[in-house]
Amino acid sequence: MSSFSSGKALQELNIRDLSVGYHGQAVVHDVSFDLTAGQIGCLLGPSGCGKSTLLRAIAGFEAVLSGAISLNGEVISSVDYLLPPEQRQIGMVFQDIALFPHLTIADNIAFGLKGMSSRVVSNRVAELLDLIGLVGYEMRYPHSLSGGQQQRVALARAMAPKPKLLLMDEPFSGLDAKLREELVPDIRQILKHEGMSAILVTHDQMEAFAMADTIAVMESGEIHQYGTPYQIYHRPESRFTARFVGQGDFLSAVVCGHDCLDSDLGRIHGVLSDELAIGTQVDLLVRPDDVIHDDASEFKGLVMSKWFRGSHFLYRVKLASGLVVYCFASSHHNHAIGQEIGINIELDHLVVFSK
Repeated sequence: MSSFSSGKALQELNIRDLSVGYHGQAVVHDVSFDLTAGQIGCLLGPSGCGKSTLLRAIAGFEAVLSGAISLNGEVISSVDYLLPPEQRQIGMVFQDIALFPHLTIADNIAFGLKGMSSRVVSNRVAELLDLIGLVGYEMRYPHSLSGGQQQRVALARAMAPKPKLLLMDEPFSGLDAKLREELVPDIRQILKHEGMSAILVTHDQMEAFAMADTIAVMESGEIHQYGTPYQIYHRPESRFTARFVGQGDFLSAVVCGHDCLDSDLGRIHGVLSDELAIGTQVDLLVRPDDVIHDDASEFKGLVMSKWFRGSHFLYRVKLASGLVVYCFASSHHNHAIGQEIGINIELDHLVVFSK
């Protein structure tokens, strides 16, 4: 934990019944969620769903149409009040890294530390350079750094004054996939080391899973679900969340008991989230890791397509009913397109949606 302090850290961010828009037309509708001290949240959704607009409202760049935003119990945005962005003690990291090209790395990081003694600034810069793994880069200029290194410097610059909250708007989208995969967990570790609360905006679910403690899945300006990455993936509360987060298929099934369904893959036992009457027709969410290749199984399907993923194959398999589902198989089970294979379903918690 840093010894540097610039004010009271975030205790809680509260978003209540918030609507935000332009020219009186709402883009974000009646959104509510909380973020507590040290948490990393994520606004996850497709382009145009309102997540960046919501982030800008938290930063103070957009006025609200209704509802309120509170920081540590104090209202900072409401219909009749807008605390200026520069008074919110909120830092931002954008997709466009926007480092100052004429300033050294040390001077870029120190940019937000004006008015402090040279000793305090020097110590804070050294502390952050060590934290982001760029000790010895103090006198370099941004153009001499890789994209990943520049993003670390942008993060350090935003973190330098110890803001109450850090907002990150698609900060990794300009980086290649491999670099993102390496950088995102590192950034999470840096934020956790600093004990800094943050909100990430992204459309990339793997980025969200690797970074966030809690995720708000957004679509058309609304939050469909707010929960942990595990809850979002394994227990989606809407069809949109089920489709958008993770690959999956909907399998027609009929409730045959308090813990079982009859389906095209036979009788499936597991925990049902809701009490449903016997005979109720439902759609069962089936993820790729729920359908396992098994040569000994009585249930067969035809391989329609396949992707080699190194450690495993991901197949699309057509059942006798005509439904096509994803299926995992060990990388040693290399089946040809058109070949019949056996499959089994392995589910404990049954996620179903009414017809």
